Order: sequence, then structure tokens, then C-alpha cells
Amino acid sequence: MDTAMETAQPCPGCGAEVRTDRRFAAWCAACDWNVDPRGPERQHGALERLRRGLALRHGEKLLAEVTSGTTLKPQNDAATVLAYTLSLAVHGTTVALLVAGVLLAVLGWGTAGPLFGVLLLLLAWLLRPRFGGLPDDLPILHRADAPQLFAMIDEVADVAGTAGVHVVVVSDDVNASVTTYGIRQRRMLNIGLGLWEILTPQQRIALVGHELGHYAGGDTRRSLITYNALRSLGTWHFMLQRVPSPTIGEMFLNAVYFLPRCAVFGLIMLLDQLTLRAAQRGEYLADATAARAGSTEAAVGLMDRLLVADSAESALLRESNAGQMRRAGDKSYLETWRGLWERLAAQIESIPESEIERQRRASALRGHTVDATHPPTHLRRACLLTGEPLTARVVPGDARLAAVADELAGPRERLARRIVKGGRREG
Repeated sequence: MDTAMETAQPCPGCGAEVRTDRRFAAWCAACDWNVDPRGPERQHGALERLRRGLALRHGEKLLAEVTSGTTLKPQNDAATVLAYTLSLAVHGTTVALLVAGVLLAVLGWGTAGPLFGVLLLLLAWLLRPRFGGLPDDLPILHRADAPQLFAMIDEVADVAGTAGVHVVVVSDDVNASVTTYGIRQRRMLNIGLGLWEILTPQQRIALVGHELGHYAGGDTRRSLITYNALRSLGTWHFMLQRVPSPTIGEMFLNAVYFLPRCAVFGLIMLLDQLTLRAAQRGEYLADATAARAGSTEAAVGLMDRLLVADSAESALLRESNAGQMRRAGDKSYLETWRGLWERLAAQIESIPESEIERQRRASALRGHTVDATHPPTHLRRACLLTGEPLTARVVPGDARLAAVADELAGPRERLARRIVKGGRREG
């Protein structure tokens, strides 16, 4: 720790000396005083508390399976079959609305028939499955644009036991993701430079391995059928929302909507629960792929970097705000994009181990209060550290690393320029 940034004080809880980097929260490693300055998250409703309680039990049970020597594998259990059955029923409702709308619009059946048919067709259109598309405001790399990057991704895909991707989208997110686009469901990898630039080369391999591991892990929630069923149910629930401060007529409408809204919400909760364990299992499987591809050490290091993602977000926000302030005075701010990613990496690298350890302990305290579909980071980290550490199966040489850096140079500059102009893309 930089002594110029260090502060010392006695712990109010146990009296032990607390030495902390002044940039971060002071906390006591001896008694965990102030380990989570945010404190307990606000209380959620009964259903949300139930959902998160079940999520915690799922996560701990999966961890127990791993620590007992059980190898996690994708499952097609009764919950998965029921989830797909329910999802198909949801889509069947959309098809029924479409057919009924066409029949009423064409055949008429009275004066109001065609109008009612058009309304049903509009509803079916709103509930239709979405196939996704490519963003039009971010750099997109195809195989011909970045052959070395795609070759590296292909190597990781071989380790994961799946196919590679068709395009790579580069964003300024402190994150990464995989998804599909188009009717043919081509694969897209989103590389967020806010995360990519603060990782070591092997941690980047682990990151790609984790994302591609989702394709091999059989995550029910990510399938086109289930994902779109959840989205359709969400649309139903939105349309049946209670009208606030209603008039007399709207009070009647609220009463009519009450039971259908409860039924839709119940279906959302059921489908959510049916896919929750598969979603968490998918995360553990993806982490295992990350370790095989980049090494256990790199996968654990990736977890630690994710713990300080908020610091990276804050650093990018400061860069954006500073650029906007300079803009008012002169045009020299336009050149501040140079070295932005290097400055970000240096700031994250300067975070002391004590702050990372605080984040680990805070993650353990919060449990599933952040995201019920992902096991808490401390459980995922413990899972990776179970058993013999794995060595990397994909180790890019210096020449490939340099070539990949050159292929990403254009997107790096474009996104850095946008950040200093105050134009970060909303996630």
C-alpha cells in the first residue's frame, strides 16, 4: 500500500489497529467492523425474499456437491422439462391470439369483429418472440476484421466443447456477455473494455472461457424458448398493471385485472423457480470452463477483478465527467482519450489487497441480495479453489497477444474518444 495514501485508526469494535488506503472504506479484518458500509439492503417483498432464500439454498447445495467430489453436468431434470412445457404454453397463447386475430380480421363476424381482430393481432405482435440484433452504435468485429482474436476465441471454444462466435461486439462496459442474434441465432460475444483492459492475458482467456461455457452448460434460462417466454409474461404483467390513483372507471378496470395479473405473476415466479437452479448450475459450469481454459489461478483472479468492478465504473465516470468539464474551456480535452485504458488499468492495479479482501467478505455477507441468478462470488470462488488447481490449456504467445491488441486498437480509440466526450453508452 502507498504510505502516502495510508491511514491508521483504532477499530471502534475491537480496538485493533486499522490501516486503510484513504481511497476506500476503513474496516477491521479482526472483527469485520464496517466490512460492508452499505449495510443491509432494504427489505423486499415476501415473494422476493422467498426467491432469494431459495437461490441461496440452491447455490449452497451446488457448492456442497462440488466440494464432495461430484462433477457438475448440464441437467435435463423434471424442472427443466416443466420449464420448457410452460414456455411452450406461453408461446402457444401468442399463436392462438395471432390465429384468432387473423380469423376475426378476415371473416368479420359482426361489426366489431374486425376491430377486435386487429387488437388481437397487435397484442400478438407485442408478445412475439424476439430474435435480437446487432447494435448499431458499437464497434463490431467479424472474423475477417480480427483473425487472431477469433482464432484465440476458437481455441477457447474447443476447450469448452462448443462452437465459436460469429461476431465480437466491443463496448465500454465493465462486463462481458454472450447472446444470439437473428432468426438463425448466430452467436455474439460482447467484450466490455472496462473489464478487458483491467485483466491479465490469462484472465482474459478465463473470461472468454466463462462466456463460451454458457453455451456448453445448458442454461435453461438462456434458451430462446424460455427467455422469450419470460419476456412475454413480463409484457403481460406490464399491460395488466394496476392504474395508480384511479378514477371510478379505472377502479373497475383494476378489479377486472386483479386476478389475471396475479395469475401472470404466479407464472413468472414459477418459471423463474424452475430455471433458477439451472441458471446457477450454468454459472458454476461456466466458471469451470474458465479454469480449464485460462487456469484456476486466472479464473480466481477474474473473480477478484469482478469484485472491484464498481471502482472501474467510477474511474470511467470520472474520465467522462472530466472530459465534459474541459470541453467548456478548450478543445484539448479531445486528446485526453489517449492513455485512457492504461490509466484505468493502473488505477485498478493500485487497489490494495485489503480492499479486495473486504469486498470478498462483503460478498459473503450479502449472499444473493445482488443477483439471485448468479451464485454469490464467494461461493463461486470457493468452488474454483476446490480440488487440484488446473493449468491453462490456452496460452496465447506474445505474437498473438500483440496481434489481438492491434485488432482491438480501433475500437479502443473509438470508445475512449466517446467516453471523454461524455457519451458512454447506457448498459
